[in-house]
Amino acid sequence: MSWQGYIDNLTTPDADGNTPVKDAAICGISAGQQSVWASSPGLAKITEEEIKRLAGNRSSFRTDGPTIAGMKCMMLRDQMDEDQVFTLDLKTSKQDDGQAYSICVGKSKSVLVMVQGKKDAVGGQLASKVFGIVDYLRKSNM
Repeated sequence: MSWQGYIDNLTTPDADGNTPVKDAAICGISAGQQSVWASSPGLAKITEEEIKRLAGNRSSFRTDGPTIAGMKCMMLRDQMDEDQVFTLDLKTSKQDDGQAYSICVGKSKSVLVMVQGKKDAVGGQLASKVFGIVDYLRKSNM
């Protein structure tokens, strides 16, 4: 499966027929590979600095949330280093359409998996999608 195949998987309907994911991205986090490997248009502009910050020390996120593709976010929950979770839940500030969106970031050995939810998507829907991919990548030692 190509990296774009993962994006296609993340943006398809879930078991209940809901499509909670608006945009998705797969980013490399190994030294020299911090870049977007595949994405849908809404997350295509994630920067190397944003990737490094998400994959690195997140201790300042409570007071100084990260940006993702230029969108300012606040941290809701950081369980990225916890076994069987591996996710970081964020909420964007209000966007041009007046809406704030949920974002979930998952981390494997060498990859960040990110999704931005649609307007009515909740964190659990997004985390379920992200965890499935991150779990597979971790078991594949990626």
